[in-house]
Amino acid sequence: MAETILEVRNLMKKYGDLVAVGGVCFSVERQEIFGILGPNGAGKTTTLEVIETLRSIDAGDVFLNGIDMRKKPQEVKRLIGVQLQSSSFFDKLNLVELLTLFGELYGRRVDPDVLLEEVELLEKRKAKVGELSGGQRQRFSIAAALVNDPVVMFLDEPTTGLDPQARRHLWGVIKRMRSEGKTIVLTTHYMEEAEELCDRVAIMDEGKIVALAPPQELINKLLSGGFKKQRVERLANLEDVFLSLTGHSLRED
Repeated sequence: MAETILEVRNLMKKYGDLVAVGGVCFSVERQEIFGILGPNGAGKTTTLEVIETLRSIDAGDVFLNGIDMRKKPQEVKRLIGVQLQSSSFFDKLNLVELLTLFGELYGRRVDPDVLLEEVELLEKRKAKVGELSGGQRQRFSIAAALVNDPVVMFLDEPTTGLDPQARRHLWGVIKRMRSEGKTIVLTTHYMEEAEELCDRVAIMDEGKIVALAPPQELINKLLSGGFKKQRVERLANLEDVFLSLTGHSLRED
């Protein structure tokens, strides 16, 4: 029987009269990749920020690894890893120095080379974040989130702005983390990405979850209702052309 690692019950977050998150309920199983999808303003990021203890809860409950976030937020912080944006890093320090510093902030002695190897950046160990490509910066942000050996990783649109090779390469890094025991909660605007990575997805709209199931189950339900595409699906798209002509392998300076 699967073990629940994250449970969200009737979560509410309001800003004045605006209900950003309106009674959201879901659970995430250990070693699952769980996606939260939705249009801009649907409440995805606010939901993540509340779970990450970055915003207060107006109503409802969040339990992570059995710990009540409202009662013990500091304990929850020690159990989660949050992907940072590249602007959050000190630009004078190299990658090894940054990971060592983050480890000290958690009171942990870390081996930066192990973390960099996990995200395939060991050869860049002496580089500064500003010297990395977009894909490398995203992978380093994941390495930084691994410093405290988190129970759950939170990735907010991890591949936005990446080219097709870098995006697919990062998919491989995320899948490998899951195979090594991590639980991952992510948001994305790429539906192909959600289909490729997620065991289950929650689709949000106007602060509420309107569907929650494995991607293929949601697709099958739509088709069973008689849905037909207005445009016939092509056997290949422009991204397939791009990858065929330029190769699937990652190219980095």
